[in-house]
This record gives sequence, structure tokens and C-alpha cells, in this order.
Amino acid sequence: MTQPSTLGELRNSGWTSRSVKEEIRENAIRLIAGGEELFPGVLGYEDTVLPQLENALLAGHDVIFLGERGQAKTRMIRGLVALLDEWMPIVAGSEINDDPYNPVSRHARDLVDELGDDTPVEWVHRDTRFGEKLATPDTSIADLIGEVDPIKVAEGRYLSDELTLHYGLVPRTNRGIFAINELPDLAERIQVGLLNVLEERDVQVRGYKIRLPLDVILVASANPEDYTNRGRIITPLKDRFGSQIRTHYPLEIELEREIAEQEAEIYAGDEVDIVMPGFMSDIVATLSHLARDSAHINQRSGVSVRLTVANYETLVAGALRRALQQGERHVVPRVSDLGALVASTSGKVEIETLEEGRDGEIIEHLIKSAVLTVFKDSVDPIHHRPVLEAFDNGAVVSAGDDIASSDYVKLLADIPALTTILRDLEMSDADLAAPAMVASGVEFVLEGLHLNKRLNKEAVGGSGVYRARA
Repeated sequence: MTQPSTLGELRNSGWTSRSVKEEIRENAIRLIAGGEELFPGVLGYEDTVLPQLENALLAGHDVIFLGERGQAKTRMIRGLVALLDEWMPIVAGSEINDDPYNPVSRHARDLVDELGDDTPVEWVHRDTRFGEKLATPDTSIADLIGEVDPIKVAEGRYLSDELTLHYGLVPRTNRGIFAINELPDLAERIQVGLLNVLEERDVQVRGYKIRLPLDVILVASANPEDYTNRGRIITPLKDRFGSQIRTHYPLEIELEREIAEQEAEIYAGDEVDIVMPGFMSDIVATLSHLARDSAHINQRSGVSVRLTVANYETLVAGALRRALQQGERHVVPRVSDLGALVASTSGKVEIETLEEGRDGEIIEHLIKSAVLTVFKDSVDPIHHRPVLEAFDNGAVVSAGDDIASSDYVKLLADIPALTTILRDLEMSDADLAAPAMVASGVEFVLEGLHLNKRLNKEAVGGSGVYRARA
């Protein structure tokens, strides 16, 4: 259907004007009543964060998200755009999305006064009704609210003319959503400039005697650590936010794994087939959880879910590189590929000051602890004994990134008890027939038995030789 192009046509169409909070509230009510997700793709918050956020939206509140890095704060903020109407009419040429029924800028008021029902109307998509600013110490009032445009003054207008104003980001997001990330980084004197936006719903620019009533929802994010490290949110500003919502990291390994599988960008070329075994995914997820509990890691800076995603991608990349070097088409990450995680982990965790210089050692210990934890959770101890008996009888096994997958398949014939343990890892008959999958499972079992102090290992680089304990 053709959209109205003039103010008169808009009135005749029956379109009604709503505040942005009413708009979001009504769209949220429709989705909630229909059993639909308001924020698809945000996992782990179904019983904690999302109910609080839905309450805030239904109440028409401005919101501040408080949480450590990598807790989907920005994703949820940007997801709010989907709760706006897809299209919205504005006075044509308006810089601040003027409501045709209630224009607030000088340009729009003059146009409506002059043309009446013939005033041209434009339609803007909801994606353009979202404004975002990363708070930095050099952010100014001019950036957020506005400033005199010297070019417009040079054109012959008087300084007292409202048309000389250059609107900042907040007015340009009128009738929309404006987000400020890392709010404590905003200088306190600049935070004061937002007080009127949140309470009186207007802005003042320089010494102009104008009142520009705005219709905007303000959403902010902050890291609790920022309150002491880099700045703070001034009390009057914090008081004006209707809801403060505390985010958190995934509480369960399974959820951390699910997020990594959803977010990781994996190579999908036709020349290789990539499969990530469940126990290897669990190792990546468990590594992050152990890091969050480690006394060697600075917990004030947090251990982001981005660590899990980056490690997942790095593990697959390491396995792909190994498979390409060995001429294998089927790519399945192994324990011997876990060494690559040292590089992807180092840049995403902050080692405690007393541990400086031991970064690699600490990360390697966390990786081994993750392998042992998953092994204990996955393998029934009753199945250890038959495998250990084979080693007691003289079996010696070499493993590592230089061993072809087909070599591991031969072990199943030499040590049949390994097949039983591999089934503990939920391997199907098809998996047991795939050399790359068998190689991954065997390496995991051998390393798990070693870390469980049931086998000895002579490690050389990325390879190792497993034998019975003396």
C-alpha cells in the first residue's frame, strides 16, 4: 500500500501519533502475548535479565545495563530497535524526526504553518531511529546536544536564529532510542547535560532561549569496575534511569557451549568437512568457567564470553591447519590442537600482578584443568581399568599433531577397551567409523587418563608418548 506523502493524506489514513515509549510498550505487549521472543539470539537470560528488561519496557523506563564485558549488553540495546514500528512518518527534511502532528523544530513548524495539509511527509525506517555513542573522555555537549553551525551563520542568519543550530546526536534520535555505551567514561560535566533529557525531556543549546521537547528513550551500559577505574555515574543522572539491570556470565557449561556454537564464525569451504565433538566444545566452555574462578586471573576485569567464542574459532582453525598439512579432508579438533588456545586466551584475560611473567604457564594449567574436568564428567571410571591393563601389558602410544588420523584407528583393534570409553563420549557407530573422530576421542581419553594420574606421558612439543606408570 502506498504510504501517505502529505500531512493531509496522513490524517485521512487514520495514522495516530504515539510516544516512542508507548510504541515500544505496545509492540512488546503484542510479542509477549503471542509467546514470541523479544530478543532472539540472547541466551541464558530467560529467567534472570530478560524478565527485568521486559518489565522496564512495559513500565516505559529508561534503562542502564550494569555488567562486565562480554555479557550481551550492547546486543540487547541494539535489539530494542526491533520493538519500534517498521516505518514512521516525519516532516520532510526534518533533521530531528519531527512528528507531523506535533513538530518541535523551527524548520518543521514553519513548514507546517506555511503549507498546512500540503506539508510533505517522509517515512523513515526503524533502523535509522537508533543512535549510539561510545562514551569517551573527549565527548562534548556539542556532540550529544548540539552547537551553533558557523556555516549557517556565514550564510547571513543571525545568531539568535534557531536555524543556525547544528543538532547533536540526541536530538537527531528524537522519536527513537539513544544508547550510550560505557557511561562512566563520560566526563561528569557532560553527564549533567543529560539530566534534562531524562527528566524534563528537553534539551537546551548554548544561550538560546528555546525549549526543544524530545521524545527519546535513553539506554546506557556500564561496567561496575569503571566506577573506580575510570569514572563514575553522577548520582542525579543515575537516579533518573527508571531501571538498572544487572547482567551476568553464563551460569552453566552447556549454555556457554551453546553460545560459542551460535556465535563462532567457522570456515565452511567445500574442500573440507569440519566437525566439533561435544567433549571438545565442553573443554572450551569449561576453560572460561575455570578462568572466572581462578585466583591467578584478575576477576575485576572479567572473563568475557568472547574468550569462549575466540577459543572455539581458534581450536577449529588449528585443527584445519593440521588437517591441511596432513592432506586430510575431515577436520575434527583434538587435544593436541589445544595449544593454540594460549594465544587466543592471552589477550582476553588479565593475569594478576603477582603472577606477571607466568601468563603462558597459567593458561596451560587452565587448559589441562579443563580437559581433566570434562574427562571426569564424561567417562565412567569403571571403564578405565581395561584400558590401563593394556598399557600394563606393554602398550605404548604416540599421539600428537603429527600423527595421522588413520593411525589412531589401529589402536581400537590393539586396545578394544578404548571403544567402550569412546561410547561414553556419545560416539555413534558412524563416528567410530570416521578416523578423524576416532583420533579426537582417543587423544582425549589418553590425555584424560594422564591428567588423572593413571598414565605417564613424555611430552615433546605438541606430541607425546603415553605408557604405563612405573
